[in-house]
Amino acid sequence: MQKLVVFNHVSLDGYFVDVNGSMSWAKSDHQDAEWNAFVAGNAKGDGPLLFGRVTYELMASYWPTPIADQHDPVVAERMNKLPKVVFSRTLDKASWNNTKLVKGDMAAEIRKMKKEPGEGMAILGSGSIVSQLAQEGLIDVYQVVVNPIVLGKGRTMFDGVKEKLKLKLTKTRTFGNGNVFLCYEPAA
Repeated sequence: MQKLVVFNHVSLDGYFVDVNGSMSWAKSDHQDAEWNAFVAGNAKGDGPLLFGRVTYELMASYWPTPIADQHDPVVAERMNKLPKVVFSRTLDKASWNNTKLVKGDMAAEIRKMKKEPGEGMAILGSGSIVSQLAQEGLIDVYQVVVNPIVLGKGRTMFDGVKEKLKLKLTKTRTFGNGNVFLCYEPAA
């Protein structure tokens, strides 16, 4: 059974997007070779990337561009090559290559996808999807990068969660740029 992994950056005060819905603050210091190697290694999986409409449109407007290829060639290649699924009731089409648009029951689609063979699936950004799937008990791993910045206001990736989620810490790693990687799984 495939695992569903969430990978998100959060500010020190717990927000994954700022008050304007932007994640641009999470762009890290590219002078940290250890961080760059971690990001490149993390992008090596072959499983599908899952997005909500807002994050999908943000990603689709950046990764297929020459700027992305110039600044992050390894990650850009992976982002453009990997299969992608966008969950949206309002999007009419998904034009970024290798993207499937799902308008129906997201939880049912995820349950079906988890039964298919493969390495696993990853949600990047997409806080509304994270909170919905967390409530359904469908997320297997939460990978969170805490960035050394305080935003003051914004939105957490768990906005809308109605029940307590108990998680256990399974891995940590610190980087010279101040980022801290935390890995959690649902507690039994």
